[in-house]
Amino acid sequence: MTEVKLERIGKSYGAVEAVQEFDLTIEDGEFLVLLGPSGCGKSTTLRMIAGLESITTGDLTISGTRMNDVDPKDRGVAMVFQNYALYPHKTVFDNMAMALKLQKVPVEEIRDRVGRTAEMLGLTEYLERKPAALSGGQRQRVAIGRAIVRTPKVFLFDEPLSNLDAKLRVKMRMELQELHDSLGVTSIYVTHDQIEAMTLADRIVIMNGGVVAQVGSPREVYDSPADEFVAGFIGSPSMNFIDLRRGAGGGWSSTEGGLRFESLPFSLGDRSEIRLGIRPEHVVITPHAETGANGGSFEAEVRLAELLGADALLNLDIEGCRLTARVGGTGHSRAGDRVQATLPTPLLHAFDIPTGKALPRLVS
Repeated sequence: MTEVKLERIGKSYGAVEAVQEFDLTIEDGEFLVLLGPSGCGKSTTLRMIAGLESITTGDLTISGTRMNDVDPKDRGVAMVFQNYALYPHKTVFDNMAMALKLQKVPVEEIRDRVGRTAEMLGLTEYLERKPAALSGGQRQRVAIGRAIVRTPKVFLFDEPLSNLDAKLRVKMRMELQELHDSLGVTSIYVTHDQIEAMTLADRIVIMNGGVVAQVGSPREVYDSPADEFVAGFIGSPSMNFIDLRRGAGGGWSSTEGGLRFESLPFSLGDRSEIRLGIRPEHVVITPHAETGANGGSFEAEVRLAELLGADALLNLDIEGCRLTARVGGTGHSRAGDRVQATLPTPLLHAFDIPTGKALPRLVS
């Protein structure tokens, strides 16, 4: 069983703490994604697991063995880099076989392992080509194949699809999913692309400023974000946020514009201000004014309508407050239309303004 355990792992560059007390167990066969913006520490964490960066504090174990001071080649991991890192003067076969040759693997076994891996990845007819004669997707498959032939305990992927165009990224995501399903090897994948994270991961680790903001399944981080950062980072377009102030006579009013809520289903304590959130896809748009049964309903003006194809984004002005709604791409409202926008109570989120932490929902 290949279990990867990070126990309070930290990485410092002088006074700069790139990663702080990263504490996580990655289960055997799990596909874990490290997600976050540039500079959040996700690639540094991956490189510490690979042995390409030293660990400042904490312990890393793989299959129960402490790896802090073990050479990268002896850790049983294989890494796929963002820039492919192929030898331009060598053929596809030689690129894939290089690590095996260095390990003194018998020639016949090398041919067999490279041949089987090439067949799995659809590279058999390209084995005699050099990287310059391959497309971006083919080069990435070669880089993945070079990792597979080593039969590692753990696969490490450092933003492997970021250099591909949008259509090819979708195709490669599907291939990576199928590959993981067939091999079942523990995999750790770094990306800043939330779509990659949501579609590939068994669990997502969202990082912010070197700190783990939340760990959970794609469904969990989408439905129940731990804080305002996670809520805004997951989802496209990002969550709408509205600052509310408690009124003297009860109820909550927006600090900008004229939105008002008589009550909110959250444990708010004695707070005088909170930040309310709702995802664009959860804003319900109806063409005529009606009473909203599931939450606050407001008359709104469509300021801008952006057609995306299957969907459209409506930029709304509600009593001076600007919100985005995601609606179907056919028959949607146009700029200048007056509509009703309903913010369903069960789909609202609330956050503490000083800390950004999500506020608990009241149990009904």
